Amino acid sequence: MERYVEDYQKRRLTERIDILTAINILKSKGYNDEELITEIIRVFYVDLDAYNEIVMAA
Repeated sequence: MERYVEDYQKRRLTERIDILTAINILKSKGYNDEELITEIIRVFYVDLDAYNEIVMAA
């Protein structure tokens, strides 16, 4: 995904359902597991503890 987002424009993802939705959207666009974290933190501020819990549970 070649778009640049300024830090002040980033949305915060702190709810598990929001993080899961973002992961599912990126996976549907063809991102693999290694690319997910890179892309998701480029676009959003993410609660990394919640992100890691979701990934480990999957």
